[in-house]
Amino acid sequence: MTNTESTANPNPPPWVAVTGAGGSFGRALLRRWHDRGAQLIALTSSEAPLDLVDGEGHPIPLRQVRWRVGEEQELAGLLAEVDVLVLNHGVNVHTARDRTAVERSLEVNALSSWRLLEIFATVVGERRSAVGPRAPTGAARPLPEVWLNTSEAEIQLAVSPLYEISKRLLGQLLSLRALELARSAGGPLRLRRLVLGPFRSSLNPIGLMNADWVAGEVMRQALDWNCGLVIVTPNPLTYLLMPLATLSRWAYFRLTTRASVP
Repeated sequence: MTNTESTANPNPPPWVAVTGAGGSFGRALLRRWHDRGAQLIALTSSEAPLDLVDGEGHPIPLRQVRWRVGEEQELAGLLAEVDVLVLNHGVNVHTARDRTAVERSLEVNALSSWRLLEIFATVVGERRSAVGPRAPTGAARPLPEVWLNTSEAEIQLAVSPLYEISKRLLGQLLSLRALELARSAGGPLRLRRLVLGPFRSSLNPIGLMNADWVAGEVMRQALDWNCGLVIVTPNPLTYLLMPLATLSRWAYFRLTTRASVP
């Protein structure tokens, strides 16, 4: 084997798709992934070009794809190219409690992410079936992952009841479906739950933390420490309560539901 062959990386950089890419955290996460050498897909609801630059002021190459909540199935073809899907989009209606606010909160914050999770799981299964178990090692892709931003509102007050309700629903759905989607070692998907405290963004302009710093902590915990439960918050109670909440849900759902028949 030549020196070139021994040092070359046979696997290409991962394709990473981020929803809510136009927000402060989405943009910060894209920059952090770029620093890790990833190929980027920015999923946004805006038609405005998403221009990102790195720390030296150079443009960050990315594919910007416009989509809308309710049109998740139209992304199935694109998701076939993706290795890591970060579900980060959300909405905060603050003090509203009317029917429109309820529908919007549930659709954007919970049901849309759940649909994308299921679509990606299906796409990954089809991709593996097409490649087959005897694919050469050099053609292997990394274990596909879904990073799902449920937020600290899963277990803490956010002074926004519909935000809390919808995020708690999303967290419950993730816990339930994780028993199927990641129930075996090396299973179909690697699921990571992002539990983030208040950072400054359009949803929360008075957040305590800087979005770029939060993105750096998320990357460190997820990629360097390989954590499935990623917590970044100034609230020490969350570090105690969130693991207990996820463990109790896992035990309850495991006892009260049954696995699907292959």
